[in-house]
Amino acid sequence: MPTLPALDAQHVKTLAHDMDTQGFTRLDHVLSETELEQLQAFTDSRALKHPGEYFAYHGESALNESLLASLWSDPVVKQLLEKLYLHAARQPSPSQQIFPVLRCIQGSRGVRESNCFHFDASLVTALIPIYIPTEGQECGDLLLFPNARKLRSNVVRNVVEKALLQNRFSRWLTCVAINQGWLHPKVLKLVPGHIYLFWGYRSLHANQPCSPGLKRATAILHFGDPHSGSMATRMILGINQRRAARASAKSRIAPPETPAL
Repeated sequence: MPTLPALDAQHVKTLAHDMDTQGFTRLDHVLSETELEQLQAFTDSRALKHPGEYFAYHGESALNESLLASLWSDPVVKQLLEKLYLHAARQPSPSQQIFPVLRCIQGSRGVRESNCFHFDASLVTALIPIYIPTEGQECGDLLLFPNARKLRSNVVRNVVEKALLQNRFSRWLTCVAINQGWLHPKVLKLVPGHIYLFWGYRSLHANQPCSPGLKRATAILHFGDPHSGSMATRMILGINQRRAARASAKSRIAPPETPAL
């Protein structure tokens, strides 16, 4: 069972400072080699249902048989995410729920699901690499524009910003600007076994595609939606549910319960 060591206030403060200044922080060797192999085996069992194609599983019920359940239920993990949220928002999270997601980028649909720059609905994002390619022209690196915006008190402004940046044209334009050298995202070479933390709500981010025949799998723990319960959030949630349901049908999996925004 993967566990974090008890983190004192100074350690949490250092982690939050790294997220504020460099855009992310890393907890090294949280998963042992045996635990990582167990998580990879779970991913492989799901990949058998989607041979060579992109798939994603959302929510606790879809992932409670995996090793991830011991992470999102770990009191130390919960306390860490709560403290990080409090540091950034200056108030406790309106919800204590951790929302897990498992994503696997591969095949032709995996290419379409890459370079999809977005802001998370959750303020704190914990990324757990499972399979990360080390060969090939493209290895699914994480592209991060750290802390590109502030925490919005106005939910309408949050929705407008997401609508302006999270559409096909804006994402294409962002990719063109990166390829031309006009924009310079932080590129993270992820290492399985570590956990990466960043302000998902504030940081525009996406994964690069993987070269043909390669597989990239990650788990994400989302914590703390600053706009939880708002009408706008529920509308976006409904839109995302329909989109996720369509993607799930194409990948022959059941629609997720509550996809992250």
